[in-house]
Amino acid sequence: MPVSVRFAPSPTGHLHVGNIRAALINWLFARQKGGTFILRLDDTDRERSTEAFAEAIKHDLKWLGLAWDACYRQSDRIERYDAAAERLKAAGKLYACYESADELEVKRKMQLARKLPPVYDRAALALSDENRAQLEAEGRRPHWRFRLETPGRVEYDDLIRGPVSLDLESVSDPILVREDGSYLYSLPSVVDDLELEISHVVRGEDHVTNSAVQVQIFEALGGMAPVFAHFSLLTSPEGGGLSKRQQALSIEELREHEGIEPMAILSLLARLGTSDAVKVESEMAPLIEGFDFSKFARKPTKFDHRELDHLNARILHSMDFAAVAGRVEIEGLDEAFWNAVRPNLAYFHELEDWWTIVHGPVEPQIEDQEFLSKALELLPEGEITGETWSNWTSAIKAETGRKGRDLFMPLRLALTGQAHGPEMQTLLPLIGSQRVKARLAGEAA
Repeated sequence: MPVSVRFAPSPTGHLHVGNIRAALINWLFARQKGGTFILRLDDTDRERSTEAFAEAIKHDLKWLGLAWDACYRQSDRIERYDAAAERLKAAGKLYACYESADELEVKRKMQLARKLPPVYDRAALALSDENRAQLEAEGRRPHWRFRLETPGRVEYDDLIRGPVSLDLESVSDPILVREDGSYLYSLPSVVDDLELEISHVVRGEDHVTNSAVQVQIFEALGGMAPVFAHFSLLTSPEGGGLSKRQQALSIEELREHEGIEPMAILSLLARLGTSDAVKVESEMAPLIEGFDFSKFARKPTKFDHRELDHLNARILHSMDFAAVAGRVEIEGLDEAFWNAVRPNLAYFHELEDWWTIVHGPVEPQIEDQEFLSKALELLPEGEITGETWSNWTSAIKAETGRKGRDLFMPLRLALTGQAHGPEMQTLLPLIGSQRVKARLAGEAA
């Protein structure tokens, strides 16, 4: 059977690293198997879904290089879900319930107080036609639950977790249709997976129980469930959950404000939680080739932003000038400047900071003007070259007796205004003689 997978975000917010990990795992599997990667926008939440978020999702995927082969919107397929719901009603698998949220909460608390599992009691099945008519005359509108086949167990083989077995006695009949007629996740998802011929459903382990329930919905609609693979969820370094609403972990934030490179994100998320060591890749081919569900661990996967920062710096340090020449609008930026500063870049936007430091104006940090005046006297005449720094500091050392930090730090602070940075041997020729002299004299230049 051809491999066909889907990434199904809801356009109710920005994508974050957890979403992208799901998209990436599906994309890598599809590309390795020569299969199809489908983007499905689960936009049945009418109040929270927006076109702006839908476009942002597409933009994030394109920026990361995760191209999709087809795109569908659930809002365009409501008639398909209506038809499926009617089939389930006719088969006695979808039944009307009239309890309010408060009434259901009272039932839940009573069951817990009796140390019983908080499972829906199917009281609605005992309602007569007259009872239902009376409730609707009172203004109540039903929500609709799918009747699970109980007692019994649902079993399936998971590509990551192995054999999964769930006792449905411990699960409430799921609500598929809200009071207003809109659909919750499960029914549209199953209908789409059947009609789009999804072969594998690859998603987080928080869907393990949901998948078991959906197996019965697949069967009730006359289909077969796809193969499942449930990967562990991302946690914080301390083991806590990563909230999808943590703005700092949104792809938009990582791109627009932190300056994280796409391959830093992909290199980390592709191997996080697997037996493969995380390392920087400059292209997707090694990630596709090395993908294997058997490498995924079941234990929680810790996401550390510091590891992402480290990978980002390594990518920048190895990046050729040709790869960055068209990314910045700095007139005069050349390969010499890029090669001089890239070993000190943690984020790409810092390139502009170093351009300003080189070309000024910079306010020198003066610790000892007398020492700097002597250094100015000893500065070789003529053009500054790659050998100037070494020759110049040797002369200063011989004249003043200073060495090490006492020699180099005052010069760096005066010439760059920074305590750290690129090698002064390569930076000095870029600053140029005129600015070097002015800064040593304590002038902003």
